[in-house]
Amino acid sequence: MSPHCEGAHFLSSMSLLSKLLENNRGSAPEAVTDKPESSNRLAKLRSAICEMTETKTPPHQFFKHSPFCKNPLFGGLLMGSLLPLLLLLSGASGLDVKYARNFEIAEFETHRLLTVRKAFRNSETAYRYALVPRDEVLPKLPKAVQVIRTPVERVVAMETVYIGHMEALDQIDRIVAVATVNFINNAQVREGLEAGRIRAIQSGQALDIETILVLQPDLIISSISGDPSFDIPPKLRRTKLPFVLSAGYMERHPLARAEWIKFIGAFFEEDDRADKIFQSVERRYLELTEHTASVMTRPTVLCGAPYSGVWHVPGGKSFTAQAIKDAGGDYLWSDNDEQGGIPLDLERVFLRGAQADIWIHPSGYRSKSDLLSADERFENFGPAQTGKVYNNTRQVSETGGNAIWESGVIHPDQVLADLIRIFHPELLPDHEFVYYEQLR
Repeated sequence: MSPHCEGAHFLSSMSLLSKLLENNRGSAPEAVTDKPESSNRLAKLRSAICEMTETKTPPHQFFKHSPFCKNPLFGGLLMGSLLPLLLLLSGASGLDVKYARNFEIAEFETHRLLTVRKAFRNSETAYRYALVPRDEVLPKLPKAVQVIRTPVERVVAMETVYIGHMEALDQIDRIVAVATVNFINNAQVREGLEAGRIRAIQSGQALDIETILVLQPDLIISSISGDPSFDIPPKLRRTKLPFVLSAGYMERHPLARAEWIKFIGAFFEEDDRADKIFQSVERRYLELTEHTASVMTRPTVLCGAPYSGVWHVPGGKSFTAQAIKDAGGDYLWSDNDEQGGIPLDLERVFLRGAQADIWIHPSGYRSKSDLLSADERFENFGPAQTGKVYNNTRQVSETGGNAIWESGVIHPDQVLADLIRIFHPELLPDHEFVYYEQLR
């Protein structure tokens, strides 16, 4: 085989391996499995890596004699640019992730590798974070991998959902700064803000970069939408502070969103606690779905309310749609394949939803009079006439912070129980609402 052909074969195989890495759960993408010769090369390469790790042969010695790399030119290429990838692959075991599809945790002797995918809609980028214990020597890692020393001690939480995670893990005292202050519900965090122990680092859309630099956090955690006008400003990225992106909001199942507590727990080295919390939530959630599995009648459910003339209803593949289904409801847009919100005008919503049995999540309205005063056409909706309008606003602070976006994300079992009480009150007659209330 000529050096040119050998190089093309080798690089093609490595390209296939990279595609394998990007695909969730490590299964080969369709583009690979549809081609027998590609699958064969990939299988050979994976076998080679397995052989290397099982025999404990150093990568530079193994690949020196490997049929994938007989030419010294490609040995140099492997050692210079592809070895870090192989080192990440070799010898890794993974933490069990059962429902979440957008993160993975791999265990290595020197570190843990967290991979986040689908950080925003249509994103094909994978973000990787190496969690290295504080007292350990920093291993050699690819440049694209962000290093986080653990356990983290000084955290900047850019969204309120992380407050819910940290409260459940008993790590609130690690928070040194927060954004979106008005939307925080947690009493301990609000008290810390008033006392000055926790700093507010956002005013409107502007971030106080100087304060963040002074605080020297060892973890800044956030999510992004893909819209530069709302996402992390380049100035903050240029600080080189340890910045981590999460993608729990992109999950399709309530239990998948809750399972991100394992992701957050890894930064605090609280894996056992995170796992016990999730197992408890999962067990109760599944027990509740048994109550609704055999219901004969499912009430039709309308969701949302218009904002600036546009009504964004949850997509049929969203976590909200899944929760409605699990609670024994018939979501009116369940036939839709979108995961995010679907923008509609009121007329289109009225055509389908006017005769719904139940209306939930009507924006931030907490009384029937406020809802109807916003748009008199709401009086024509069936649930407004029958009084079956409910909102998840039972725990809202004076400034608008809602507990459902903190503890409610960690406890979809409590949210599900509330919804079952709304849709099928006879199934949970003694349940008291945790997050929901009826508009009166």
